[in-house]
Amino acid sequence: MDYLPVDLAQKLSQFAEPWAPKVIARLNDYEIKVVRLDGEFVWHTHDDTDELFLVLHGRLTIKLADGEVTLRAGQLFVVPRGVQHCPVADGEVQAVLIEPRGVVNTGSAGGPRTAGYDDSLA
Repeated sequence: MDYLPVDLAQKLSQFAEPWAPKVIARLNDYEIKVVRLDGEFVWHTHDDTDELFLVLHGRLTIKLADGEVTLRAGQLFVVPRGVQHCPVADGEVQAVLIEPRGVVNTGSAGGPRTAGYDDSLA
C-alpha cells in the first residue's frame, strides 16, 4: 500500500467549477471534500447531519435564519443539523467540507445547484 499525503492545492487545481464538491478522502463513514465557491448558494437544510466548512482561501459568510458567521482562511464553522443556511462567497473561496458519505450539497432544497456525486479525485 502507498502511504501518500493528500495535497489540497493540487486537488483544487484539477477543477474550476464552483459549487461542485469533490471527494478527496474518506474517514470511516465520512467524506472529506474540496470545493470552490463563488457568489451566493441556495438556502438549504441537512436534516440528519452537521456540516463542517473549513476555509482555505478567501472569505465565506454563512447566513443563518438568526444571524451569520464570516470565515477567513484558516477558520472553520460547523452548521448544526437541521439549521437552514446559505453560504455566500465574497469572490472565489476554496474550502474543505467534512460530512457523512452521500450528503447532497443542496440538502432538502434540491434544484439546479445540486451537484452530482464526484469521487474522481479520491
